[in-house]
Amino acid sequence: MKTIRQFLFADDVIQLVIRLALLGLLVVWTFLIIKPFVPILTWSAVLAVAFYPAFSWLAKRLGGRPRTAATILGLIMLGIVIGPAAWLGVSAIEGIRDIASQIGTGDLALQAAPEQIRSWPLIGPQLFDLWTLAYTNVRALLREVAPYLKPLAGTMLSFAGSAGIGTLQFLLSVLVAGFLFPYGPQLAGAIRSFLRRIVPEQSEHFMELSGATIRAVSQGVIGVAIIQALLAGIGFKLAAIPSAGLLAIIVLLLSIVQIGAAIVLIPVVIWIWMAKDVTVALPLTVFFIVVGLLDNILKPMVMGRGLTTPTLVILIGVIGGTLAHGIIGLFIGPIILAVAWELTAAWIRIERLTPARDVTADR
Repeated sequence: MKTIRQFLFADDVIQLVIRLALLGLLVVWTFLIIKPFVPILTWSAVLAVAFYPAFSWLAKRLGGRPRTAATILGLIMLGIVIGPAAWLGVSAIEGIRDIASQIGTGDLALQAAPEQIRSWPLIGPQLFDLWTLAYTNVRALLREVAPYLKPLAGTMLSFAGSAGIGTLQFLLSVLVAGFLFPYGPQLAGAIRSFLRRIVPEQSEHFMELSGATIRAVSQGVIGVAIIQALLAGIGFKLAAIPSAGLLAIIVLLLSIVQIGAAIVLIPVVIWIWMAKDVTVALPLTVFFIVVGLLDNILKPMVMGRGLTTPTLVILIGVIGGTLAHGIIGLFIGPIILAVAWELTAAWIRIERLTPARDVTADR
């Protein structure tokens, strides 16, 4: 009798192991199939959450027509991606390829000191001599290190080549987000049901926190950075600055990681005053000052109380997201990492408060 029971137990264990192995194989296989679409689906979900208040408002204005509102909002987002964002991306790719070709040939072009600097009062002659000295020495240094920089040229060219795939991913993400808008309540209900199985007591809190964090980072960080980069790129083009698109991308990166666009804008303004007339330099300077201060105006408006996620977390999200998913990871990386950070911090706070509540209840 004991042998029969052992045999039946062993048979049950074998069946359980086989079922778990098949389930694990199914999960892994499913992940491998959808892996190429994970960045697209993630960015689509972020866009849907970020713009859902606008979609809800528009649907009400249209008399309760969610599909019409989703179509209009999707076309607006497509217009932004295909229009100014595509223009900025193409300009940046051209700038990267130009610099990569100069590195590859060992002929990096530098800007010599403009002659009009000599006529500046007080500091003009000294600044011209200093610039000329730096120009000569740095040019000679670059010629020496150019052979060692050639691998960097290949990396830059591959990055520029992947930008086309990133643009296609953006377009697909916007299209998928347009389809998600009408099904927002159903998707939110499904996520709530999933969270109730994992964190039954804090499911609503975590749901609200996730939505608030996505909107704060996507609108207050990513959105403001994109607006700043687009406006800065327009100003760079009007000023006929070399590699205007690449400089705009640098403004985008600096704005996302909360460093600010002043690092790029201040040298650009100085260059404009040296290379342009006063009638051109003055309005462009005013324009760039407004662009530089734009984040201080827009962020409090769209973020309310402000973002509690540390800047280091945003920076790691930008770098890690770009390395993992390319161009589109530049935007979804900081958002996903910020959500993970806020949920973890909330979980820790709840765990710390729970023992104190239990002690109070016992008393």
